[in-house]
Amino acid sequence: MQVTLSGKVRRQIDKTVAAYAARYDTFLHLAGRVGDEFRENADFMQLVHSIRVRAKEVTHLADKLERKAIDAAASGVRFDITAGNLFQQVCDLAGVRILHIHTQQLRVIYPKLVEILDRYKHTVVEKIAYTWDTEYKKLFGILEIPTEDKPSLYTSLHVIIKPNYDDIRCEIQVRTLAEELWGEVSHKIDYPHATESIACTEQLLALARCTSACTRLVDSLFASREEHRLFTDTIKVLRKKQ
Repeated sequence: MQVTLSGKVRRQIDKTVAAYAARYDTFLHLAGRVGDEFRENADFMQLVHSIRVRAKEVTHLADKLERKAIDAAASGVRFDITAGNLFQQVCDLAGVRILHIHTQQLRVIYPKLVEILDRYKHTVVEKIAYTWDTEYKKLFGILEIPTEDKPSLYTSLHVIIKPNYDDIRCEIQVRTLAEELWGEVSHKIDYPHATESIACTEQLLALARCTSACTRLVDSLFASREEHRLFTDTIKVLRKKQ
């Protein structure tokens, strides 16, 4: 059943989007500032591949709010995102994406990330890892990060922070380069509106599984290199003792 939004709700969305448009530069600056705080830490940058920052496009927010309003109407509940609470209710207006190469780097990246956020007195509002992979879930469990499955097989760590100087939010995403490939393809094909192509849906799910296999292969390569290094070092020590 197609849901039609009332004029009142549409005016509410328009006012909410206008409130964001008026502060767009604030969120762009926030994303850039948080990104620079990570980039300025040499130890952290040794662990990651790259960092990307962005503020959500105004048109994308309008589309997101309309979808949320339609979902609320279909469920018989009130759409409650307004210009007054937008900056607390929608947490991805400012975004920082941290890309790394292999899974085990997270063991060091995440504690270092928390350390940097604490140094700049940012508050972690929420942390959650989206993953369907049981091995990933084990790793996130070690890091004491709750996990949640996505039907799309989306995989990424999300950390929502409130900066030390304003009651707004910034979303930090941490994922591997392989996961970023899936994310970029999915964003083109399946966002902001889900694709109606059954073939594309199935292929995105297949790509997510390929992404997981690719990440495992990269993990294996780095583990094999470390194993070889330890073996070689041991042989060198034994030869010196002879």
